[in-house]
Amino acid sequence: MSSTNIFQQFNGSIANLIEKPVVGASLALAARLMASAIFITAGYGKLGAGYAGTQGYMAAMGVPGAMLPLVIALELGGGIALLLGFQTRLVALLLAGFSIIAGLIFHTGADQMQQIMLMKNFAMAGGLLAFTVFGAGRLSLDGETRTRQSRS
Repeated sequence: MSSTNIFQQFNGSIANLIEKPVVGASLALAARLMASAIFITAGYGKLGAGYAGTQGYMAAMGVPGAMLPLVIALELGGGIALLLGFQTRLVALLLAGFSIIAGLIFHTGADQMQQIMLMKNFAMAGGLLAFTVFGAGRLSLDGETRTRQSRS
């Protein structure tokens, strides 16, 4: 058996597994939980004592500190909406754009840590774009699946 056939079998097995409603729905929920956690914690961390420091950092990077309430609203509100699977495609698209823009503004330094942070933002945007394409899954307020959409 060739290595191509082995990988095709693995792919087929995984595809069959995630077609089971409980498995696919559980994986989509886990993905939303993991993807939303960074936005919820980042937005929450900017409240209270973290507000002034974040506002100062934004200003130092050339971004008006007056935009911070919008950032917090997007991170917290968008993160919670993503977690709950509410308006997932729209929210995921907005968070993907935010992740790319924030990465390009705040993480373009030459040192290795800044490059890692930039790539992290790009990776998050990639995952969020997958939610834009595939939706939230069954265990969500949107309650959508690709199968249902293709029938309508």
